[in-house]
Amino acid sequence: MTALLHAELLKLRTTRTFAALVVTALSLSLLVVILTATLDNGFTEGDVRLLFGGDFTGLFILLLGAIGITGEWRHRTIASSVLAAPERVRLLAAKTLAYAAAGVVLSLVVTAAIMLVGTLILSGRGEATLGVAELADVMWRSLAVAALLGALGVGVGGLVRNQTAAVTGLLVALFALEPALAILLPEVGRFGPLSGAPSGIIGGDLPQDELLVPGLAVAVSIAWASAAFAAAAASLRGRDLV
Repeated sequence: MTALLHAELLKLRTTRTFAALVVTALSLSLLVVILTATLDNGFTEGDVRLLFGGDFTGLFILLLGAIGITGEWRHRTIASSVLAAPERVRLLAAKTLAYAAAGVVLSLVVTAAIMLVGTLILSGRGEATLGVAELADVMWRSLAVAALLGALGVGVGGLVRNQTAAVTGLLVALFALEPALAILLPEVGRFGPLSGAPSGIIGGDLPQDELLVPGLAVAVSIAWASAAFAAAAASLRGRDLV
């Protein structure tokens, strides 16, 4: 299992897609923080927490997880991967862990960068900032969301297999279906896998009674990622690789 994980991490590090997404996530997150911290006024601690926790890491690692595994079929490398690791579920587990770890690393880099830049700008303008304990609290929440969404992306991609369908489905669910559900049935929408439960972990801008408490939100996100993994594993076991 260790060798498989190392192989997946190496494959991930050496792809141009991962490098491009790292640069894009960092650039967009910094741009939003710089503009918001520079142009807005009257920040409260809650505003700063939302600003520092609202990076693009979760979105990009979710899509990267789906792209990474569906690319095995798109580029017809899945057969050689299974030949190298005949136990298909172990291969899927290694991919899941690799993208969860990538989510942690990406989130750590992006969140640390926006915290540093945002704190410098806000303190220079005399606005509210966060102490070390509050920054650490925001950090662990961001890392948890990125890891869980990375794992979820792999599960969804492994189940769907078609790259375009997987990415499009995730985007539609994230930006259309879950927001609509949150408006129509907020008591159900807060359990959603892409924005509902992650918002509970981060502590979103919805009323507190429409968010899950962080501990439950983490448990719900783990349950979604586990369900996606189980479905993808069941499909992969009997799936024709060509």
